Amino acid sequence: MRRRRGPGLVGTMARTAVVVGTASAVSGKVQHNQQQKYAAQAQQQEAAAAQQAAAAAPPPPAQDDVTAQLQQLAALKEQGILTEEEFAAKKKQILGI
Repeated sequence: MRRRRGPGLVGTMARTAVVVGTASAVSGKVQHNQQQKYAAQAQQQEAAAAQQAAAAAPPPPAQDDVTAQLQQLAALKEQGILTEEEFAAKKKQILGI
């Protein structure tokens, strides 16, 4: 009679297929979790950068404020307090020209 020593070729192939399948499933799960983790970190970094950019940028001057300054400047010129040159220089400064 013939004795078998192991599971044979088919049994070994089946076991190998199960091990490879399990390893692939575990690897895929780990990779998926890492991708989610890195995506969340990137999203947090983008949000922090946006907050810093918003905090660093000074708000633009209000249009009403510029208009009010120009009206006060014109009133000073009409009263004779400012010369035409002083008025023009201050006006350019206010308008940022």
